[in-house]
Amino acid sequence: MNMNFFRKLPIPKEVKEQFPLSQDIIDLKIKRDEEIKKVFTGESNKMLLVIGPCSADKEEPVMDYICRLAKVQEKVKDKLIIIPRIYTNKPRTTGLGYKGMLHQPDPTKDEDMLEGIVSIRKLHTRAIVETGLTCADEMLYPENHRYLNDLLAYVAIGARSVEDQQHRIVASGIHAPAGMKNPPSGDISVMINSIKAAQSSHTFLYRGWEVKSQGNPLAHAILRGYINAKGDSVPNYHYEDLSALYDIYSKSGLENMAVIVDSNHANSGKKYLEQIRICNEVLHSCRHNNDIKKMVKGFMIESYIEDGAQKIEEGIYGKSITDPCLGWEKSEQLIYTIADQVV
Repeated sequence: MNMNFFRKLPIPKEVKEQFPLSQDIIDLKIKRDEEIKKVFTGESNKMLLVIGPCSADKEEPVMDYICRLAKVQEKVKDKLIIIPRIYTNKPRTTGLGYKGMLHQPDPTKDEDMLEGIVSIRKLHTRAIVETGLTCADEMLYPENHRYLNDLLAYVAIGARSVEDQQHRIVASGIHAPAGMKNPPSGDISVMINSIKAAQSSHTFLYRGWEVKSQGNPLAHAILRGYINAKGDSVPNYHYEDLSALYDIYSKSGLENMAVIVDSNHANSGKKYLEQIRICNEVLHSCRHNNDIKKMVKGFMIESYIEDGAQKIEEGIYGKSITDPCLGWEKSEQLIYTIADQVV
């Protein structure tokens, strides 16, 4: 085997024991989990905003951003539940480049997985303690999920991962809502099959154990656009797309029919300013079709302190080092605009 096993890392249980949660934080998370669950079950008319940087880079600007979100959350709490994005694993198309805080807790330094494991747990914990907001992360590596599973309010399964058997069956054993993105090809049947797998019970091998999952009834769809045969971005958030998804979804027999619309990625062609228009267009569709309104539970928005993106070496505070993001002023106004349209 052409690998160098040079350091044994602590298992999730050991890290959790080293960085435990207080009972107050556990109780807060239970309360937030129930509020979020009610959105997916239809018991609440609130919408969800999974919003934040494309990828978490450094602790201080991420916390600065989340503290700003917390102040806005208080103003829109009757309409929206804000779930900050703390995405600590970054998928790479070629496998090269910055892979997130888990790999590089400091993007200007070499990879350090031990420091990364500690850093991502500390950051997610700090967010809850200082703001009261439980956060979202992408389950890029299913075997690493347990380092954070007691902290997360929401889990996303990415477009490249959604066809993978391990991602699907691990999602069936988690308590948090699991958003299954449509694959890069745009094949909706793949996404629907992934949701079905995640909502079902499975017996499988996980971290050296034979385990049995109960199924995750909060597994749901995320529309993020797709790439056609010519390599062009094609959106799938329009009225016709949502109406077609409703028809397919309603015939599937799945529980808690729900979709989160990703306003960036292929839906915007990575033109981050388009996120504002996209959210407003989806809300317009909701006003004109009650089925769509019931199905659309919220948005995924890439947002940070500064507009756009930068190279790592530029070092601009609060500016994305991966995909371009909507800056704070525009993001804050968008949140209020969305809240004003939730009825």
